[in-house]
Amino acid sequence: MSDAAPAREPVPAPSLPVTWRPSRGRLVAYVSAAVVVAGAVAMAIFIAEPFKLPDRLAIVAFACAVAFVLHLLGRVRVEADEEGLTIVNAVRTHHYTWPEVIEVTLLVGDPWPKIDFSDGRTIGAMGIQGSEKPRARRATAELAALIKERGEADEG
Repeated sequence: MSDAAPAREPVPAPSLPVTWRPSRGRLVAYVSAAVVVAGAVAMAIFIAEPFKLPDRLAIVAFACAVAFVLHLLGRVRVEADEEGLTIVNAVRTHHYTWPEVIEVTLLVGDPWPKIDFSDGRTIGAMGIQGSEKPRARRATAELAALIKERGEADEG
């Protein structure tokens, strides 16, 4: 793990399976989605008369679309199991076996860690939010320990 913070004692690899997901971002996404949908339903019920049923339904449908986008942001996570690593980001889900995983880095100021793979790809792991500083450092250190224990970095 690359981090500009002072060196810390090594973190042991967690037992598998393990899932890392943000706490604040998830809470904000789902509470916001509920508020948007509830507000749209209330607006559709109490809006002035020139708005007909199709207009009211469109308001609620738009709120549901916004809630879906918020759900995509709230579902992000990083899962590690015996087979490998699954990174669920807002739009895409990536699955890699342990030998394909090279390294994880979280630099100070990064929004989330970056994971390097043997095929040359680097993917951001949105499930570990850099804004949750101590928690993000701990999760990244645990993931780095798993990669060292099971991944390509262990070979050679």
